[in-house]
Amino acid sequence: MIPSTSDSVYLDNAATTRLDPEVLEAMLPLMTEQFGNPSSIHSHGRRVRSAIEKARKTVASLLNTSPAEIFFTSGGTEADNTAIMGSIETYGITHAITSPLEHHAVLHTLEHAAKEGLITLDLVQVGPDGTLDLNHLEALLKKGRDEYANGSLVSLMHGNNEIANLLPLEQVGAMCREYGAVFHSDTVQTMGHYRHDLQTLPVDFIVGAAHKFHGPKGVGFLYANGDTRASRGPIHPFIHGGSQERNQRGGTENVYGIIGLAKALEIAYRDMDVHRQHIQGLKKRMIERLRERFDDVRFNGASADCDNSLYTVLNVSLPQSDMSDMLLFNLDIAKISASGGSACSSGSNIGSHVLAALPGLDPNRGYVRFSFGKYNTIEEIDYAVDTLVGLYNKEFSL
Repeated sequence: MIPSTSDSVYLDNAATTRLDPEVLEAMLPLMTEQFGNPSSIHSHGRRVRSAIEKARKTVASLLNTSPAEIFFTSGGTEADNTAIMGSIETYGITHAITSPLEHHAVLHTLEHAAKEGLITLDLVQVGPDGTLDLNHLEALLKKGRDEYANGSLVSLMHGNNEIANLLPLEQVGAMCREYGAVFHSDTVQTMGHYRHDLQTLPVDFIVGAAHKFHGPKGVGFLYANGDTRASRGPIHPFIHGGSQERNQRGGTENVYGIIGLAKALEIAYRDMDVHRQHIQGLKKRMIERLRERFDDVRFNGASADCDNSLYTVLNVSLPQSDMSDMLLFNLDIAKISASGGSACSSGSNIGSHVLAALPGLDPNRGYVRFSFGKYNTIEEIDYAVDTLVGLYNKEFSL
């Protein structure tokens, strides 16, 4: 029997999260009576403009930065694209550094820029557990400083959405500063789950997406470091068409999305310690139970290192079986929602590019990503493990 108040068990929180009721409550007035266009000068517009700027101040305060450094977008993908293409175009950067483990919002953007001849792209080497070779990164940074007039753009994610590896942001940021590189980090998976102090963190750009921390879909933000903007200039907008977001992003603002984002981040920071303890407990429980029930279970990347990995994600490699190819389908039949990789490219028959980049990984095993949130329970974890055991014991496929 499914141990849930709903008719299914949702373990795909890295793909998206359930909207918090407090967030919906904050958004509703902006969906109904406060409907003015924030660019209008009349009272209806001014009230909405005030709500947006209050939300901007909330986000900035939580991240310990200035409201002038926060720009609202349609989500993490747009924010990543804005930081990357804006840096390349505005600062004349012709050398970029990333890794083969990045989300496609970053990897495909840089690959497109390289294909168009805008940049030379180098990939940082990775080890079998997905750890980036920081010595190789430093060698690439030195190459960028010595061989390219405007240095390098470095784009490396903070928390990997598939294998849970965490980047040492402070260390990498310090290296980028040392070699005069622009540093962008996709922080979509860690925003709302870790605290980011942007007064001390040596980054030029980070991003957030509200639906990853129990806010609405279709809204995110870009942090653009004020010192970088002062020394190098503000990056060119990615979307043209209006003077919104201080000429950084054209288009009428997603007002209720922005208010929902700010409220969701406020709740995330307010309850972060309690939720982290709860979610880490769920992850440890699944690791322990899987090890008890399977003789040959493996965990990919750093995901089984509960103290040094993204605590919301566990990437599991199960023994080869006749039903390995149908694992996610069979879990879905059992009313368990999980993922085989990043859900942002769902519908594609192509396997995970992250797992494919890990040396020595066996392609014949069954792979599944479980990702946890504040609404999950111990009973759901036990049900998921018992279901996996039952599937493997029956050895069937559909």
